[in-house]
Amino acid sequence: MDKGFENLLSARKLLKASVEKSKALGLSLDKTGPGLDEINQRLPSLEVSIRPIRAQRDALVTVGGHINRAVVPAAAVLKVFDAIHGLEKSLSDPQSDLPGYLGVLKRLQEATRFLGENCGMAIQWLADIVEYLEDHKVADKKFISGLKKALECLRELEAGEEKGHLDGGLLKVALDRLENEFRRLLTENSVPLPMSTQTLPGEQACIAPSPLPVTVIQKLQAILGRLIANNRFDRCLSIYVEVRSLNVRASLQALNLDYLEISVSEFNDVASIEGYIAQWGKHLEFAVKHLLEAEYKLCNDVFERMGMDVWKSCFADIAAQAGILAFLQFGKTVTESKKDPIKLLKLLDIFAALSKLRLDFNRLFGGAACAEIQNWTRDLIKRLIQGACEIFWELSVQVELQRHTPPPPDGSIPRVVTFITDYCNNLLGDDYKPILTQVLVIERSWKHEKFQEGILINELLNLVKSIELNVETWSRAYEDAVLSYIFSMNTHWHLYKHLKGTKIGTLLGDSWLREHERYKDDYSSLYLRESWGKLPALLSREGLILFSGGRATARDLVKKRLKSFNEAFDDMHRKQSNWVILEKDLREKTRQVIIQTIVPVYRSYMQNYGPLVEQDPSASKYAKYTAQSLEKIFNSLFQPKPVKQGSLRVRQSSGKFNNGVAEQPQTSPNVK
Repeated sequence: MDKGFENLLSARKLLKASVEKSKALGLSLDKTGPGLDEINQRLPSLEVSIRPIRAQRDALVTVGGHINRAVVPAAAVLKVFDAIHGLEKSLSDPQSDLPGYLGVLKRLQEATRFLGENCGMAIQWLADIVEYLEDHKVADKKFISGLKKALECLRELEAGEEKGHLDGGLLKVALDRLENEFRRLLTENSVPLPMSTQTLPGEQACIAPSPLPVTVIQKLQAILGRLIANNRFDRCLSIYVEVRSLNVRASLQALNLDYLEISVSEFNDVASIEGYIAQWGKHLEFAVKHLLEAEYKLCNDVFERMGMDVWKSCFADIAAQAGILAFLQFGKTVTESKKDPIKLLKLLDIFAALSKLRLDFNRLFGGAACAEIQNWTRDLIKRLIQGACEIFWELSVQVELQRHTPPPPDGSIPRVVTFITDYCNNLLGDDYKPILTQVLVIERSWKHEKFQEGILINELLNLVKSIELNVETWSRAYEDAVLSYIFSMNTHWHLYKHLKGTKIGTLLGDSWLREHERYKDDYSSLYLRESWGKLPALLSREGLILFSGGRATARDLVKKRLKSFNEAFDDMHRKQSNWVILEKDLREKTRQVIIQTIVPVYRSYMQNYGPLVEQDPSASKYAKYTAQSLEKIFNSLFQPKPVKQGSLRVRQSSGKFNNGVAEQPQTSPNVK
């Protein structure tokens, strides 16, 4: 039994020792695991390292010679590369020290160029090594791939390609900073020019000075020189055009130029936008003589070393992007609007504005770079001349067509009469005659015909004479003869008054003017005789001699005659209350003649015979008016009624002049 117990103890000790060994082995394995992982990770690189050992003996012997030949040129490349990296620390801030920055950048560029020009031998031998290693499988594929990429960078550097700049593009970054400085200098020194700098009317136009200080221009030129040397001129030009065109646009936006975007469909006729046309001329002059003139000079100052073609092309881009074509488009829109006599004046206004700027346009936009602006300008001028001449030569026809329209129902002056008289005077005035003559001369030259000034004068005289025929025709068209007298008084007096002392009146002659004055007097007499002049006879005193026993008879006669007078007066007043005499002097004179014809007679009659009916129960039926009330009624006659103003429109297809009631004509050419 003791022997069995001993065996059991021996077995226990052995088991315990085995357990302890197992624990120790487990701990050892735990410590060994990370080491195995590290070994596993290093195996690929170890495999690459020992690959040459596995290569054939001859290949290993030969590769040494290739490497030895490439070491010297490669080392030279690395030495220059280190020098380039040394320059990086010398690069300053271009804003604070532009000359220093440009100097270091120049050295950096020269070193890079030197490196590119002198790395040919290293490239040749490195290429030889790569080819040998790849053919004989001496090196790992990843290693060879890395060598190929480095070799490609060297080749790009040798070729002068920007992407070949070393170390991720050190030179590129430096050039980018210089571009940013170019933009900053432009942006911070480009200030919109206010229109208040424009010359006042009547003053001689001045050329705006360069809007950039000389020192800034010098810095821009220095930057340009360095960037051009690195093939970045196009980018500089793009930056310059962008910044300067935005500056011009900012100056123009302050003028509220929304009207330039108006389309043909957004207005019915030129009269609705004539205010914009006047602004257009002033704004265009400001844009050309001040804004674009300054940009033209500045382009020359900044890019003069690049040659005329370069800076003129730059200016052309600025002018186009700044919106010069929008001004020309507005003029084109006006030419496309409906034909209207007022439009002729507006077309001449636009032509005059362009003619005034002709020398500026030729100088600023004369180069090949501004071909688009030139084409737009020529097209606009052609449209202006054709449109103006078309309207001018049609005026007589349009006036003649009015002859078949009914005259104004209130006896007032037809709109076409007030319009044409003032219109002819304006076309012969100092503002429009030279322009219209120039337009007609150009139009005739296109037809290879010679223009004579007499043609213009004869055409305007024919217009007035055509109006005369219209007046005669309209006067005969009234069914009421008295109303026709009012109409004739109105029109003949208007022709006399508004043409006397004018250029067209001088051409027509004094006898012509006096004839119309006489017509006015004749029709005034006819009017009074055939209307109000008949009333005094109704207040006859025959049979009204008072005597004893005849009072009742006299009262009946007075009642009868007052009743006839009242009926005739009411009928005439009702009929004539809507009639109009436009000219104030003629209106007042006609009223006074009527008053002097009737009121004294009526006052005397009522003073003498009014008492006969005043105590009658029905006295108000007969003594209906007092002398004062009659005078007040007469003073209210012929007053013009407010009417919506409009313009005369040249007939298109079946359209005609509107021959309605016209307001008193204005001194402006734009009579409506």
